[in-house]
Amino acid sequence: MVIETSDVRSSANEQIAHAAKVIGRSHVRREVFKEIHRGKKRVKTIDEIEEKIKLDRIRILQEANYLHNQRIINKININGKLAYERDDFYFQNKRKILKLAENKDALEKFPTKRNPQLPKITIKLPVIQKSINIQRITVDDIDSFKGVNKIELAPKTKYIPIKEKDFKTGLQKIIGEEGVFNDWGGENDDLYSTRLIINGKRLNASFGFKGRGTKGKLTPKKMGTQGDQIQRLFRTTADVFIIQYWHQIGESILEQMESFAIAKSVLNNKEIYYGIIDGQDTIRLLLAYPEFY
Repeated sequence: MVIETSDVRSSANEQIAHAAKVIGRSHVRREVFKEIHRGKKRVKTIDEIEEKIKLDRIRILQEANYLHNQRIINKININGKLAYERDDFYFQNKRKILKLAENKDALEKFPTKRNPQLPKITIKLPVIQKSINIQRITVDDIDSFKGVNKIELAPKTKYIPIKEKDFKTGLQKIIGEEGVFNDWGGENDDLYSTRLIINGKRLNASFGFKGRGTKGKLTPKKMGTQGDQIQRLFRTTADVFIIQYWHQIGESILEQMESFAIAKSVLNNKEIYYGIIDGQDTIRLLLAYPEFY
């Protein structure tokens, strides 16, 4: 006779968790399991089990057969009588199995191959605050755009957005940049210049322009077909990073720029400036420098 037992070579915790899930919160199933695995007797007939646990015979048979089908116990025949044989592995671990069966939270946290409960390890990579050197700026902070200081913050004049190419050309004239910058799909920025002046110091600047084709409040998902225009902007070797748009710029743009500015500052150990030129400040630039537009 071949007796099917649990595979002791497989994960012990896996088998324990399986048995606990099978038994669950069922009172009758629990009592049947306990009785079959109680004491030194390896095999017990259905009559012996019924006599000990004092439960309805039909219910005992139902639960015992269920445990057999789930390979927790073995159903055998002894001298024409139905009997059940315990499993040695489950016999040795019955207390742990019954405890887990009662406690759903403990069972969910019990480590198995399918449910590895690895210890949580927190790795702290400290960034020394002194190594972060970033400054958020506006057009009013840029020496090259000092003309805007004479223009009110909320100008009453309303401009119809001009072509991106024309705005860029005018901006180049303001900062004295004579280079040629052709647009193509994979560029990191729309304008890169080494001639922007901030606090009397000449710095490298990378500009990203959102043309009049973009509508509504500017958010990161509108920044390029992949939403990665800000990321690409910060790939350049610039010290200053600026996004310009003809309407309102969402706070999420500044949040993303701040994150990249921090990373850039720490990795390159230098001061990084970042900021936006929204619709109002764009109009102020046009009003301050009409000769270039």
